[in-house]
Amino acid sequence: MIRWVLVIFIGLVLFANLLPWLQKFGIGKLPGDLRLKLFGKIFTIPFASTILLSLVILLVAKFLK
Repeated sequence: MIRWVLVIFIGLVLFANLLPWLQKFGIGKLPGDLRLKLFGKIFTIPFASTILLSLVILLVAKFLK
């Protein structure tokens, strides 16, 4: 269980760092992606986009197997 929590956390961190580049494609603006504005800085937590990309990667991996 703790391994999955760690994997999800690492995925969220990587996705949050890639988010400015991915927003050009509309990823990161889905309903379920949280945007917090604190002290003039915007923090994003891309829950829905992470789940969507995980499902896409899972489907691609299943079809290539």
